Amino acid sequence: MAEWVQPAAETGRAGVSEGLARRLKALACTAPLHDLDSRKSRLDWADAAGYQMAEIAFQVIDQVTLAMDFDGGADHAEIVARVTPFVAVQQPGRDPTEYPRVARWVLDNLINVGSVDRGFRTVYGTLAPGGEYQRRAFDFKLLIEVAAADGTVYLRASDEAVNVLVGALDTDVESAQIAAEIKLENLIARGRLSDAQAAAEQARYRTVQYAEQLRRKLEATRRDVRSVDWEHEVPVLIDEALTHIAQRYRAENAILATVVEARDSAEDPEHKRRAAELVGIVRDCVNRHTRLQARLQEAGATFRAEQDRQQFALIPARATIDLFGQVLLPVLELPLAAAAAATDRFFRESTGLAEVSAVRLADLVGLLLIPTPEHDDLTGAVPEPDLAPLPQPEAFTDEQWRSSDELLDLPGVARRLSGLLAEARILDPELAHLVALRALHAVGPEIGVARRHADRTVLVAVDDGAALADAEFGGADLLVGTASVGSAVAVGAAAVLPSVRTGDEGGEHG
Repeated sequence: MAEWVQPAAETGRAGVSEGLARRLKALACTAPLHDLDSRKSRLDWADAAGYQMAEIAFQVIDQVTLAMDFDGGADHAEIVARVTPFVAVQQPGRDPTEYPRVARWVLDNLINVGSVDRGFRTVYGTLAPGGEYQRRAFDFKLLIEVAAADGTVYLRASDEAVNVLVGALDTDVESAQIAAEIKLENLIARGRLSDAQAAAEQARYRTVQYAEQLRRKLEATRRDVRSVDWEHEVPVLIDEALTHIAQRYRAENAILATVVEARDSAEDPEHKRRAAELVGIVRDCVNRHTRLQARLQEAGATFRAEQDRQQFALIPARATIDLFGQVLLPVLELPLAAAAAATDRFFRESTGLAEVSAVRLADLVGLLLIPTPEHDDLTGAVPEPDLAPLPQPEAFTDEQWRSSDELLDLPGVARRLSGLLAEARILDPELAHLVALRALHAVGPEIGVARRHADRTVLVAVDDGAALADAEFGGADLLVGTASVGSAVAVGAAAVLPSVRTGDEGGEHG
């Protein structure tokens, strides 16, 4: 009797460990959604405390799953546009540009952008047959980016994502579909259309997951026909899928007739609206079954075509060359000139393309560390250099320009040109020429250019009729001042400056 107790205990322990592993994997699939809410407080571009990120993640997975087809998937921008209204409902009154940014952030985190393989990993433990605790790693993905033939990238929901969405973790596809249909019929019969709509959505997700299994089998067949069991596994899968479609057609057509009748006879507007939504969901299920049936019918032809292409394609036959009999002996009988031409061509064709050395960091460091070779003292003739003419020297130095800027910085006080020239000669005799030129240029200031350059002030000079008494320069004794660009225009400056009190002695004007 004792001999039978131990195996039974071991069998029970193995079953418990297997069930525990399934539950831990199921829990791990929901961890990325909970992590969104724990990390939303770190966003520095939005106050995300009011957003329910896990709910937004469910909406993203929902939209990606509904947009999936047998050969395609969901576009990133389209998913963001569909989820944005749901995000806006959670926090109304925010900046409209914030809602799509939140949706994009959730989508990127479900893809796990930034990681190497864009996947998630969790560590769990199981009990070995000997009772030893072993740690294992579970790698999974929620949303997968797939490259299309035209170069675009679309999204597909993984099996883990669909399981998280419908709340039926680690279940069989067919049994879950049948259970969903029975639940849907019972809910419709009792008039609970709200619960019936949720059950219908679960049935649709199961159909998507069932089609995804077939798509992966065909995709693996196109890569390598030997990697898929077309003798037992795939034929059984196709037969079960066709039986599944026939049963679903009958069930969903009967459900559709019942829901249409409930919609037409309902008096409650809310009841009628839910019935109409349920009609759309069931019709979408029928359409998906139709597309799946077309793919199932093409599966056998796909296998045969790939088998012919991969297994029965002829290997190109190339005749080998007898180097001794076809090359060496005939060449030895030729004259030297003809033999050299033949051998040169043979070795040129047989050696193939020359290998081009690519620049690598290791090669670059080695080249830089090679010492410079020594040159002979006696070199060849030194070439005559082609000398370019020297540029014209600047008329004024940088120091003179800085001194003129300090002299002509006259905020609120206009000064006579004669006084500025006298003060400039004290600093530098050549500085008076620069001050005179800048004052002359300020008679017609370019206000528009100063505005475009975002200058705050502009130098303005006005002739009020006074003559310039200077030994070096002649003309008008201008009033020179600094005006604000925001208020000074060419016409207004001429009217404002004469009314400003000058800072030179004996030169005040009211």
